[in-house]
Amino acid sequence: MPNHNADRIRRNRLALVAGLVAWIALSYSAAVTGAAFPPGTWYAELEKPAWNPPGWIFGPVWTLLYFLMGLAAWIVWARRGWSVRGLPLAWFLVQLALNALWTPLFFGLRNPGAALVCIILLVAAIAWTMRTFSRSGEPIAAVLLAPYLAWTSFATFLNLTLWRMNP
Repeated sequence: MPNHNADRIRRNRLALVAGLVAWIALSYSAAVTGAAFPPGTWYAELEKPAWNPPGWIFGPVWTLLYFLMGLAAWIVWARRGWSVRGLPLAWFLVQLALNALWTPLFFGLRNPGAALVCIILLVAAIAWTMRTFSRSGEPIAAVLLAPYLAWTSFATFLNLTLWRMNP
């Protein structure tokens, strides 16, 4: 006699693993704009502050941050899905869209001013996403976004500094 309960558990585990992969992949998809609009010579020629990070640091940092972002969203989704956690997950998507938009504004259009407006909105959206994750009963998901908020806050100050140094 087949064990229907065991089959249901296996299907649920498979759905959770597939969801984890999907949320992490979705988070990494924001990096596509980085590949489409690389810094190039324009950025290399900008006047930069002494504390500007070396170019090699951005890849490892964003690799970790996108993973943490996807994991955080998955934690929220895995508990009750879209039906109960729709608003926090919608905010996650809003901040992800702003994340993806910053690169074309800064490097594609070479417009640090427009990128600054975008990244300020991004910081606010990340903070709000963290709040909604925490209020939805998933404080660990909010904590997982803290390094992202810290890095993006630093990037906001860097964006502002580059905008002011290169009128």
